[in-house]
Amino acid sequence: MALRPVQVNIKALDHSAVGRFWAEALGWGLSSEGPGVTNVEPGGGFVWPDPVAVCIDVVAVPEPRTTTKNRVHLDLATTSAAHQAELVARLKALGATPADVGQGQNVPWTVLADPEGNEFCVLEPREIYRDTGPIAAVVVDCADPRAMARFWDEALDWTLHEVADDRAVLRSAEGVGPYLEFLRTPGGQTVPDRVHLDLLPYPGDDKAAEVARLRALGATDLDLGQGDVPWTCLADPEGHEFCVLAPAKR
Repeated sequence: MALRPVQVNIKALDHSAVGRFWAEALGWGLSSEGPGVTNVEPGGGFVWPDPVAVCIDVVAVPEPRTTTKNRVHLDLATTSAAHQAELVARLKALGATPADVGQGQNVPWTVLADPEGNEFCVLEPREIYRDTGPIAAVVVDCADPRAMARFWDEALDWTLHEVADDRAVLRSAEGVGPYLEFLRTPGGQTVPDRVHLDLLPYPGDDKAAEVARLRALGATDLDLGQGDVPWTCLADPEGHEFCVLAPAKR
């Protein structure tokens, strides 16, 4: 039994506008599984789910985003200095704004925020991300990367690539798509996460059994006012929210 990350869930006041931004940013397409939800995923015959891409699910909520930095963000890959500069300029034209998350003036990456203030980074060219697609990594702030590695390595069927005091890295066992990175970052959770991961069981696996397994690993139940829904909301041992979806087709 195992789970796979299939999408990054972003809450938004205007799900359509935020979805359009991310589709244009990544060069992907748009779809919808129902009212209040915009799906951003690759075109060209892409069939969800596939480890080659962790998609984006933008979900409408009534609450505006606070000024607190998200604990989960996306890093976007580039192939050259010129590509990085072009991408930053294009993203700003789409509505992205510069963001200060304490990165200082001398970092080689550029920190931006989408039209509703969700931070993300446009990285300088790095060899490790040359085959990831437009999303280099899903990055999670945490207090203890080693503890996060222990939990998420057991939770997912992804491969653990690196574990250190300041960083832990996982990637699909197929060696495709973005990385999942846990970075040691000061400060803990003060408000509910605006961005989180959605996990999916494999066909034939029992969702309830997977949820029970995650609880045994240290996950806790989370009440976000979701009511009677087919997915289960949980938090990892540091309180990062995530959802376990019911096996279903888009």
